[in-house]
Amino acid sequence: MLITGTFIDEISHDIPHQNWGAAEWENDFRYMRAMGIDTVIVIRCGYRRFLTYPSAYLIREQGCYSPPIDLIDLFLTLAEKYGMSLYFGLYDSGVYWDTGNMQHEADINKYVIEEVWQRYGHRKAFKGWYLSTEISRKTKGAIETFSSMGTMCKQISDGLPVFISPWIDGKKAVMAASGTLTKADAVSLQEHEQEWNEIFDGIQQSVDAVAFQDGHIDFHELEDFFRVNKQLANKYHLQCWTNAESFDRDMPIKFLPIKFEKLKLKLEAAGRAGYDKAITFEFSHFMSPQSAYVQAQHLYNRYNEYKQLWLQQ
Repeated sequence: MLITGTFIDEISHDIPHQNWGAAEWENDFRYMRAMGIDTVIVIRCGYRRFLTYPSAYLIREQGCYSPPIDLIDLFLTLAEKYGMSLYFGLYDSGVYWDTGNMQHEADINKYVIEEVWQRYGHRKAFKGWYLSTEISRKTKGAIETFSSMGTMCKQISDGLPVFISPWIDGKKAVMAASGTLTKADAVSLQEHEQEWNEIFDGIQQSVDAVAFQDGHIDFHELEDFFRVNKQLANKYHLQCWTNAESFDRDMPIKFLPIKFEKLKLKLEAAGRAGYDKAITFEFSHFMSPQSAYVQAQHLYNRYNEYKQLWLQQ
């Protein structure tokens, strides 16, 4: 599999900000396009009080800060210039992470969806939605929340596609702030299959694609989990993407660009499973030649060498 999409993590809580302006973002879109990326996904339009666009609703009702630049307008402009599709990620209040209450996210985002569609729905590059609330297991309220938010996104936009990117609750599924790298109570393959069969059954009318994060299980487990993911997605007529994490979960420093060999193992496992698309989290910090991490430009070079060899086969 080749990477054809990337998240844009402009509003982050565990990755250093790179303080880019319009010129740096345009350079990054140029690098993305040269690597073969045709899809960009705004991972969240806001997180707690910080926003990517001047949302009148979120500033008024949630006390959010007015951003210095409308990044959604900038990203749409660059996506249109470089022939890319943009998926819009919904707002993350942080309440779900604090309390486990998913209903709060749905209540806020029904206003955000309306506001965003009025502001940007006419833009040529606006091609879909991303439900930014992340889950891994049969979380209480997840089916209802994904169904309601996904349905609203599709109804207001005349059926534009919606996708989610859950994580697999493997041994590496530890909190970013944790000092550990692994945990003992990892999900079994059978539990994963059973729980996601139920989730997909409940959201199949509201979600079009699922992109499981690939970094929480060990490399020798990839094949089995990917096979189950693809079989379940086919059963419920969903596209099955892989979210190929381009950062390393095996290092005590969180987070650095991944070793190329590991990214290659993950992409090739997804290819053998017959996945439909590969996206990454995320290009700008972990693969871009202008990233703050010098290792990222080397990963960009190694990936492009790999891509050329693959295309020649």
